[in-house]
Amino acid sequence: MAFQGQHPPTQGGYYPPPPGPGGYQQPLPPPQQQQQPPQQQQQVPYSYPPPPQGGGAHFPPPPNAGSPPPVAHTPPVQSPPPPVKVENVPGAPPPGQFVGAQATTADDVGTFNGGSYRISHRDTNSVLTIQLAMGCPLTAKPGAMIAMSPTVSLKGSIKFSMKKMLAGGEMSSSTFTGPGELLLAPSMLGDISILRLNGQEQWSVGKDAFLACTQGVVKDYKNQGLSKAFFSGEGLFVYKISGTGILFVQSFGAIIRKDLVDGEKYIVDNGHLVSWNCKYVMERVASGGVLSNLSSGEGLVCKFTGPGTIYLQTRNPSAFASWMMSNGAASGGGA
Repeated sequence: MAFQGQHPPTQGGYYPPPPGPGGYQQPLPPPQQQQQPPQQQQQVPYSYPPPPQGGGAHFPPPPNAGSPPPVAHTPPVQSPPPPVKVENVPGAPPPGQFVGAQATTADDVGTFNGGSYRISHRDTNSVLTIQLAMGCPLTAKPGAMIAMSPTVSLKGSIKFSMKKMLAGGEMSSSTFTGPGELLLAPSMLGDISILRLNGQEQWSVGKDAFLACTQGVVKDYKNQGLSKAFFSGEGLFVYKISGTGILFVQSFGAIIRKDLVDGEKYIVDNGHLVSWNCKYVMERVASGGVLSNLSSGEGLVCKFTGPGTIYLQTRNPSAFASWMMSNGAASGGGA
């Protein structure tokens, strides 16, 4: 973000000297020496004026009374470097079209076909309150329910899938049917956000990011390739969401939205993805041994290319689990 107001001096620029304290006066030139006859030639001693009054500093006389004062050398002023044009940077958005990452702590209130919703207590202790009409269903992640009205019916279902079994995904879901009120919350300290689907687009959602969806939303597991499976932090399969309705996604930490214009590039650390609808590739951005980086995943990022939207989470579950294990081991060893 550019700062307004005065700019700092150019690096290597010249700063003028401060004024002398006490109003220092320039010494008077020496008086003319009187010519004496050759046999009686005598040099009159030079007399210097007294130092200025009022606390001024006393400067010693110059070494040669008759020589002019030295001329101070002024270094040349360096011109500032030419500004970098943003449009010339690869992957940068056009001028005036850059949109920064967005986050909010305000309640999100809205409606859908057969009910209404409110997301409150943001951004790391969020609660989703749903009001369901008579006969309106809502599919949610198992274990996400906090409370519900006695008029709401709950039905659990199990759908076996070899993909989910291999990827460690959930094969069960909970379906709530109105009328009544339903309270849902993420399984971790995190936020909730919505994705409105109009039937013309498809979203990719991380395996731990799905919370709930309304009727009309189609949820499926898709293979995203071996390289992305091992290093993106999302596994071999991710949710592919399409259809018409509202999808509620959850995060670990706060959720940040980033919109990309056509051709704009954006890099996200693996493990911080929630959902996205634009393509990306895996890249290494840190130097080091190949074996160490491949085994630990360090230095690997997801490089997205617009147009599209990315939802990020501010905490990495794998990094947090490692931190808990290391601190738990340290606490146990010190006990």
